[in-house]
Amino acid sequence: MGRLFGTDGARGIAITELTCELAMQIGRAAALVLSKTTNHKPVILIGKDTRISSDVLESALCAGICSVGADAKILGVVPTPAVSFLVKEKKADAGVMISASHNSVEYNGIKLFSSTGYKLSDDTEAEIERLILDNPEEIELKSHTDIGRIFHCENDAEEYIEHIKSTVKGSFKGIKVVVDCANGSSSSTAKKIFGGIDADCIYINCQPDGTNINKNCGSTYISGLQNYVRETGADIGLAFDGDADRCLAVDENGELVDGDKLIAICSKAYKEQGKLKNNSAVVTVMTNIGFSKFAKENDINIITANVGDRYVLEKMLEGDYNIGGEQSGHIIFLDDATTGDGQLSGVKVLEILRNSGKKMSELADVMTSFPQVMVNVKVTPKVKAEWKNYSDVKSVIEKNENLLGESGRILVRESGTEPLVRVMIEGENIDNITVIANEIADKIKEHLK
Repeated sequence: MGRLFGTDGARGIAITELTCELAMQIGRAAALVLSKTTNHKPVILIGKDTRISSDVLESALCAGICSVGADAKILGVVPTPAVSFLVKEKKADAGVMISASHNSVEYNGIKLFSSTGYKLSDDTEAEIERLILDNPEEIELKSHTDIGRIFHCENDAEEYIEHIKSTVKGSFKGIKVVVDCANGSSSSTAKKIFGGIDADCIYINCQPDGTNINKNCGSTYISGLQNYVRETGADIGLAFDGDADRCLAVDENGELVDGDKLIAICSKAYKEQGKLKNNSAVVTVMTNIGFSKFAKENDINIITANVGDRYVLEKMLEGDYNIGGEQSGHIIFLDDATTGDGQLSGVKVLEILRNSGKKMSELADVMTSFPQVMVNVKVTPKVKAEWKNYSDVKSVIEKNENLLGESGRILVRESGTEPLVRVMIEGENIDNITVIANEIADKIKEHLK
């Protein structure tokens, strides 16, 4: 991770940590770095989610972009993958999404996309960081008629909506779907997408007010959707996060179908249709052990990436694979998108469900998940950076790895987007792995004293 950018852009408490000044500096530096090979006036697209701070940061970004002579085109409230799609579609020089994704309302973030629609490489982000933190004197401000302009292009999102609808065929009438928009970005697009393919939809958490994004709803609070699916007798539930780049599902019984199972369902369907490139799916080190068993049974190769959809994408591009993702619900369908897209995942799963003639619970049975326990330890920046070097933490991890043997695994890693160290344990016995997870977490906490 860089000095400003984590695994998914710059992120922090809006205004006090992710300040207006920093947003303006990111706008300036990104405009210069991402357009330095162009011979025209650079154009940068800006999207945002529904949180109260997004308007303020949008203004700061626009000021930065225009102050170095680039034009800013404001898309309004859109999903992150809409920015990714429209950058390429509109032949813009870069794209910016203002969102803290699944985080609560006090956070916000800035995600950057190149002209290809892909998230930036580590090297490009490092160059932007260098300009901001080390060599701000290299940023040349424009004046007179050389400054950039701001354009409002909210209707451009219609092209993204039509694109998502075009990735599936036929009518979905008769499939009852509960769609949880997390009071976030999908509130502006979901009704047109899922209503546009004739699914029988019930929309919940689709009334953003600037303060309720991800609040007890969406993919990070799945129990609300589970209850709603049971109460309404729906065939399936779909939950997005704040910027709609994640999708989790709920079967007709209200049981969670996480990202691992969705990737399994989709990769199996693609294989049966002869569409699974190089007979492989890309997953991460956090993927449940049960996925390995599923892949072996279905003769599908597994490619493992580091956590973060940008690293999944890197592996997909390197090996020419077309399905990959994370347990959290970031799923990339590379034939149709350049980044994880929750609503694209949703329509793909609906198409597989309709074509199979099965219930969602039957599709999900393709993979059996091992019990998994996750304990998040809130840490200081010092502990987040140094926990790997603590001998007592290493000792307790090694001891429990020996106890688990091949019947489980331990993964301890720092979050790329939050001040957390995540302790994840998988194994056959839920009580046993819970004890292990808490033992490791407590050892890390000792260094906070």
